[in-house]
Amino acid sequence: MFTRPVNYIIRNQKIYAQNKVIDNGFIKIESGTISEVGEMTSLKNDEGFTGISLPKNTSVIPGMIDVHIHGVNGADIMDATSEALDTMTVSLPKEGTTSFLATTMTESKENIEKALVSTGNYIDRHQKTGRAEILGIHLEGPFINSGKAGAQPLHHIAVPCVDTFESWQATSGNHIKLVTLAPEMDKEHSLIQHLKQQGIIASAGHSNASYDEMGEAIDKGVSHVTHLFNQMSGFHHREPGIVGAAFNRGEVMVELIADGIHVRPEAVDIAFKQITGDRMILITDSMRAKCLKNGQYDLGGQMVTVKDGMAMLDEDTLAGSVLEMKSAFKNIQKFTGCPIEEAIKITSENPAKQLGVFNRKGSITWGKDADLVILDDQLNVFMTICKGEIAYERGVDDV
Repeated sequence: MFTRPVNYIIRNQKIYAQNKVIDNGFIKIESGTISEVGEMTSLKNDEGFTGISLPKNTSVIPGMIDVHIHGVNGADIMDATSEALDTMTVSLPKEGTTSFLATTMTESKENIEKALVSTGNYIDRHQKTGRAEILGIHLEGPFINSGKAGAQPLHHIAVPCVDTFESWQATSGNHIKLVTLAPEMDKEHSLIQHLKQQGIIASAGHSNASYDEMGEAIDKGVSHVTHLFNQMSGFHHREPGIVGAAFNRGEVMVELIADGIHVRPEAVDIAFKQITGDRMILITDSMRAKCLKNGQYDLGGQMVTVKDGMAMLDEDTLAGSVLEMKSAFKNIQKFTGCPIEEAIKITSENPAKQLGVFNRKGSITWGKDADLVILDDQLNVFMTICKGEIAYERGVDDV
């Protein structure tokens, strides 16, 4: 029997709405979308709406979007199962993430294809409201530089190839939205130009490109940088590298892992001052060990040791993170002193715009998906709403 969705109303909240802050406002939610936002003084009719009970001194921000995440709570995209994706879509709202790009890694062609089939099928047939939404696939590797592989298995690295990519895109059901590659390995920029023509984001990462090589790649279509500073050519006063290009080229959006481990707080602050909130996107790059205890976990067939918030392939190599978006959101404010409005921009608005979904995600305004996060007065997540359904409530969904 068909059940009509509950129409909710949130009252008496500080709302970080699109282009303004409402100190005492309301949000109406109908059929999973935001139907009205305004000051409490302008609320005229709330009949037929179910009020959501919230503590005092809470505020509402748009749901956060993670464009680079491999796994959480024991599940990984490369598991290539609907059960793993169920785990991820159920787990992520706890940290304030309401949508994400399912991110693959460098593995065998067969394993990549299995993950693409599984994720594409899930996007098309198994998405549910009240869970984080998979917006598409981020193909991280295998078109990378072996000298900057990090935790990406060396023996599966491949030369950038348009035909291979097109085969994988078809396999995924046309759900690949972002590709991380090493520009210097795409000698003629063939794949970069192809991605641009297809409206797919080409991102420089796991790369040893020089500043000039990166500049040429940007001119040909690279518009994104994967996890700034990590596994890329660094900044030197005679060779600014990818980091210098990320600082200096205003065309590119720039990912950052703001855990204080992958990038120390002072470097986060420097990067934020150079790149600004207009171009930065916070990511987690998290692996399956997120939300689990210290121990050893699989990442692309390799054993990763997780201890006290650090995931290490060996004593010198970081292997993804166990960072939660809610922590990144707080850390960026702590590390840089930026206001909450800027933190919202780089966790919600910027990724939505980069993915071309700002018409329905990334801010709180009429007509958009009701993807909302309610924060307490310490900026901790109290509740997360995904497409109009309560996906997480502290104290109720904590086990």
